[in-house]
Amino acid sequence: MNVLEIKNVTKRFGNLVAVRDVSLEVGKGELCAIIGPNGAGKTTFFNLISGFFPPTAGSIAFDGRDITRLATHERVTLGMARTFQITEIFPELTVFQNVRIAAEVAGGYRLRPWINRSEAAQIHSQVEDTLQLVSLAAKADRLVGELSHGDQRAAEIAMALALKPHLLLLDEPTAGMGDQETYQITQLIRRLHRDSNYTIVLIEHDMRVVFHLADRICVLDRGQMLAQGTPQEIAANEIVQAAYLGNAA
Repeated sequence: MNVLEIKNVTKRFGNLVAVRDVSLEVGKGELCAIIGPNGAGKTTFFNLISGFFPPTAGSIAFDGRDITRLATHERVTLGMARTFQITEIFPELTVFQNVRIAAEVAGGYRLRPWINRSEAAQIHSQVEDTLQLVSLAAKADRLVGELSHGDQRAAEIAMALALKPHLLLLDEPTAGMGDQETYQITQLIRRLHRDSNYTIVLIEHDMRVVFHLADRICVLDRGQMLAQGTPQEIAANEIVQAAYLGNAA
């Protein structure tokens, strides 16, 4: 069964059609990259998947359930987690505290006035495991605002992982990074995909990252799906070359 099924989704803003009749299926354990030039509709498409606004037409199913009209927090509860192009963290808190907040949300504890000792120990253990997974265990007590941009991004990904997602949505995870930080985040995403079998959909502008990581690449252009295929198929696609890639691949 597919984790994500998007059928003929369209999003209009007045007279502007930002996404037009786009369909996408993502299988369990797959890493699907979405690329396209500026203004192609990538972020709008991500916003439709994560529930920031509903589609004008079409449907979205997650784990076999129709979620077309569900709010963002309801999708999170079902197992969908997203990071953003601009890192969303609490800079005045430690790395551990940031991830603990997400773990408490996932456990349904944030609306409760107290957590018993057993529950607190379980959350603590979960946070430690998550930080180990993203290679931030040694920096657990550091304030997130003091970390490098790459480590801040890793902390944000850790917060998403603490929500125990079935689907991880990454919005330009290497944005604003130098080569070393890009390499570190790329290796983290590879580990999550290959070793931990996370299902991942990512938007990414760095073609080196895309062709290094993706099982499948989807190309959006002017709000429409221009092409889908393996990295090899996309690199050889003359229409994609003309519209976007040039000599990048």
